[in-house]
Amino acid sequence: MSRFALQLILAVVVGLIGAALLHLIIVLLLPEFSEKDAYTRVLAKGEMHRFYQLGSVADRTGLGMDDPYLPVAVCAYDISEGPVRLAAANNGLPFWSLAVFDASSNEIFSINDRTSAGGVLNVVIATPVQLTALRRSLPEPVSQSIMVETTAAQGYVVLRSLAPQPSYEDLASQFLSEASCAPFEWRSRSRF
Repeated sequence: MSRFALQLILAVVVGLIGAALLHLIIVLLLPEFSEKDAYTRVLAKGEMHRFYQLGSVADRTGLGMDDPYLPVAVCAYDISEGPVRLAAANNGLPFWSLAVFDASSNEIFSINDRTSAGGVLNVVIATPVQLTALRRSLPEPVSQSIMVETTAAQGYVVLRSLAPQPSYEDLASQFLSEASCAPFEWRSRSRF
C-alpha cells in the first residue's frame, strides 16, 4: 500500500470515530436541551390557566422581559377538557398584543388592541368540536369574543403591554395582573 492510501484510510477512520463521538454526545445532551423549550419554561412558572408576569431579570425558568418598555405575562393552557377564555379590559394603555402558541412553539394566532373590538382582549381558544358547540348557542360571555380554533390541546399565551414612559408602568402592570386566562365553564347539552 502506498503512503497516500494509508493516510486516506487513517483520515476515514478518524472521521468515523469523530462522527460517532459527536453523535453520542448529541444523543446524551438531547434531554438537557429538550427541557428548555418555551412551553416547558412557561409550565414551570406555576399552575395552568393563570397569567404570570415576567421580571426584568430571567428567573429559574429562564424567562424574563427582553425589553423594559414591553412588560410581559405568560399563561399555559390546556383545552382538552374545554375552551379557554382570555380577557382583559383596556385601561388606557397605548398598546397591547397577544400571541397564542401551541406546545411546539408554533404561533397559532395573534392580535393587538388595534385589531380587537374596542381595544379589549376577549379571545376564546377551543378545538373545532368545542367551537361548533359554542357557535350553536353562543352564550353571552362569548358572543362578542374572537374565536381561535386549534387542534393542539396544550399551548401557551404571551401577553405584552406597552409602557413607553415611566408614567405608564403601573398601568401596564395593572393590565397584565388583571388579565385572565381561565377555562370557560360553559357546557352545552353535549359534552365537549
